[in-house]
Amino acid sequence: MRSSSLLLLFLLSGVCGVQGASYIRICAFNLHSFGESKASKPKVMHTLVRLISRCDVCLLQEVRDSKQKALPQLLTQLNKYDSVHEYKAVASERLGRSDSYQEQYVFVYRTGSVTLMDQYQYPDNLPGDVDAFSREPFVVRFKAPKTTIKQFVLIPQHTTPSNTTKELDALYDVFQDVKKRWKTEDVMFLGDFNADCGYLPKKNRKDVRLIRDSAFLWLIPEKIDTTVRESTSCAYDRIVVHGEKFARAIVPLSAKPFNFQKEYRLTEQQALDVSDHYPVEVLMKAGASRQQQVSISLLLILLAFTFTCS
Repeated sequence: MRSSSLLLLFLLSGVCGVQGASYIRICAFNLHSFGESKASKPKVMHTLVRLISRCDVCLLQEVRDSKQKALPQLLTQLNKYDSVHEYKAVASERLGRSDSYQEQYVFVYRTGSVTLMDQYQYPDNLPGDVDAFSREPFVVRFKAPKTTIKQFVLIPQHTTPSNTTKELDALYDVFQDVKKRWKTEDVMFLGDFNADCGYLPKKNRKDVRLIRDSAFLWLIPEKIDTTVRESTSCAYDRIVVHGEKFARAIVPLSAKPFNFQKEYRLTEQQALDVSDHYPVEVLMKAGASRQQQVSISLLLILLAFTFTCS
């Protein structure tokens, strides 16, 4: 009976271990003016593909692909590089107050990990605060059956450095709009917030409701450097989640920048050719599938029966 009990314990730990080792990786990456010029450089594109393929969902910022050629090229190369998964993308309209400088938010995602449920461009027409954003958020909602949370909303933001405090504060209004529109509070904010150094002085933080309200959890610490240049050390890029439910769905201490320069053994200039930012990422816990739940329940019954008989 002792050997049977040990076998059952081993099987049970195996089932739990497989479930526990799973997760969904959410990333945000400022590509630093991604367009035809960058897409024409094979080494840069190879590094970008390696970086994005690490993520189940990856927000791309500073996509300046005016002729709509660079992004399809990136997606094609990504699917060739990682043929195990299928990647798709959903993009905002071109955003910006100047016709000469516009960007897009782009979400690249693995179809086997998440399903795009809904999307909308934040209208930015709040009475009394019309046009609060230079690049208003492009809000998306994903179904994620592999995670404990099952569905979540991503709100991207690339702030204008000269207007960081106001734009970060206005994200609270975007949250209220999402809550009213989709009846959900399971929201993650992510992107290049310029939320450090001279762009967000400490004295201004009391004016940002996303910081002031304790329901919002800032996952990337202030002292973490998300920039490539050795001459800078700023936590510009951030990930913020709302509510206890979402906080519990996050793998503890998993939010961090990914130092691709060190990981891929690049010189500073080679890394800067890719971007002057590191991508930031966080892991979301996986939930047990129905099959795993049934297996665990059966093993627990068998284990109880074995111990009773012994």
